[in-house]
Amino acid sequence: MAEMRYLKAINQALTDAMAADPSVILIGEDVSEAGGAFGASRGLRERFGAERVLDTPISEAALAGAAVGAALSGLRPVAEIMFMDFTTLVMDALVNQAAKARFMFGGQRSVPMVLRTPHGGGLGAGPQHSQCLEAWFAHVPGLKVVCPSDPASAYGLLRAAIDDPDPVVFVEHKGLYAMKSEVPDTLPILPLGKAATLREGRDVTIVAYGAAVHTAMTAAATLADEGIEAEILDLRSIQPWDEQAVLASLAKTHRLVIVHEAVEAFGVGAEIAARMADIGFDELDGPILRVGAPFMPVPFSKGLENAYLPSPDRVIDAVRRTLA
Repeated sequence: MAEMRYLKAINQALTDAMAADPSVILIGEDVSEAGGAFGASRGLRERFGAERVLDTPISEAALAGAAVGAALSGLRPVAEIMFMDFTTLVMDALVNQAAKARFMFGGQRSVPMVLRTPHGGGLGAGPQHSQCLEAWFAHVPGLKVVCPSDPASAYGLLRAAIDDPDPVVFVEHKGLYAMKSEVPDTLPILPLGKAATLREGRDVTIVAYGAAVHTAMTAAATLADEGIEAEILDLRSIQPWDEQAVLASLAKTHRLVIVHEAVEAFGVGAEIAARMADIGFDELDGPILRVGAPFMPVPFSKGLENAYLPSPDRVIDAVRRTLA
């Protein structure tokens, strides 16, 4: 085992994918000479050359369109959007072109591209640089959406996303970039669409993804001191999501709480709750509860942002309510 930062895991996944497949290229604003806004592509230009690590103009629409065209032409582009908020500018290329190409061409063509982008608050970056918009893309047939919570899953899921024959939106929480954890010497490629059970429990299932996984784990440790054992599922993939793993855990604990940093209304948690209320109704001994952000923009103020973000205390309160 060795210790690795989340950001280093992203960089290592890009390095290994490019070394393994010469059709993998990187494009984005400042990804080449500067190494990316957060340093994820640092050193890759020097190793693989400027023809495979390409800086683009400050036009998210243009770089997304270029990525779609490159993918249709036989390359495997990884496009970086500096902040998820700016994916508002890539919607036509991603939603109308990349997601629909396989269907439009009768299955004869695919778009093997990855769109990497950081989401999330906690850094005081304000309402235009902190949004969690993954539910938008999970709603689009033809797109896959992934959100890892730690270095090992960041590496394994990014490698799988790059290998995938269809477009993948790969969401990274910028508050996790500095996170360190132990990883195996040989990092495995992880399958898309599979959740991971991070903590076994008997009393309640807590489903989360991304940074919210750590909020849930902190809450579970406090609940354990009260004799309440929570089972934690890291969703990892949002679309497709591992509905069978969630159902199996619910069948064991009979209660469900869903946690995400994105706005609660019309979110990923709403979809999971609706499906479990349908296929898992007979397993439920309490209400399915969601813990997410309120229906408002992310505040600039550090104090207000802390109040806005889901906290362990809010997760604990939700668990107590469903147990009651």
